[in-house]
Amino acid sequence: MFKSKTSLICSLTVFFGLPSVSTFAQPQPVIQILATFDYPGAGNSTTAIGINDRDDIVGFYVDSGGVTRGFVRASNGTFSLPIVEPRDTGNFTRCEGINNSGTVSGDFFNVAENAFHGYFLSGGTFTQFDVGPSFSTSLVGINVAGNFVGTFGNVAQPNRAFINIGGTTVVIAIPGAYDSYGNGINTQNEVVGSYSDSSLVYHGFFRAAGGTLKFPIDFPGSASTLLGGMNDRNAIVGSYTDNSGGVHGLLLHKPNTFVSFDYPGAVATSLNSINKAGHISGRYTDGLGVRHGFMAAVIAPPVD
Repeated sequence: MFKSKTSLICSLTVFFGLPSVSTFAQPQPVIQILATFDYPGAGNSTTAIGINDRDDIVGFYVDSGGVTRGFVRASNGTFSLPIVEPRDTGNFTRCEGINNSGTVSGDFFNVAENAFHGYFLSGGTFTQFDVGPSFSTSLVGINVAGNFVGTFGNVAQPNRAFINIGGTTVVIAIPGAYDSYGNGINTQNEVVGSYSDSSLVYHGFFRAAGGTLKFPIDFPGSASTLLGGMNDRNAIVGSYTDNSGGVHGLLLHKPNTFVSFDYPGAVATSLNSINKAGHISGRYTDGLGVRHGFMAAVIAPPVD
């Protein structure tokens, strides 16, 4: 039901406002790798997704048997034991978001119900969350206040992005969208995510705290764009696919600066979340099709 060398730098106009003549004269952000990591164990393919302001990173790995398990990588580089939601009967648990208090959000699969369910993990306790009894639910981003975003859907309804603030769930309705995915939320309750149009081409969207939508957001010249996370300092991260099928990471510094980033030697790169310090969690895919996690930093100058 749910999908999910040197950096290449370019500055391009995007959809948050009119092009600025000064855009190209300003120093452009540079992305620098801080660490690369894999969940311990032979044959694991690792995807890093969420990062909090303490530099704790969450994600998931797929082992050589195809089993998917979540993890937390602490800021000191140590890993948690594999995270398995107790009602996971499908060998599928993912961690996708983490806030500053250490609450983890994610999803798991239950075979008997043939459904995905969202969950929170806090203090060793799992709490299941579903938008409704007949929907699969995935939880992705979560902020300091415990507000969160995600996706729900079923066989009769394409996936829909949602935001939950103070216990109230609101569907993010994007005009003309076939399906949509809520991925990132900051402390101001601003949201980023992605949606597909009637041609099943993916674009990014931004939702202001008051509900105003900005869409489509596309890396200029790209075949598709996915937005994964954002911070409180005008920085959004994600990935885009070029017209040759290559997948590249992207950083958008609002209002109108895009930076493209490729992990050295990778065949695909995605930037998935960014914290207030400009530290990024991401993943790259090597030539054998194996994924690896990394943490990077925005430098020269930092985005603010």
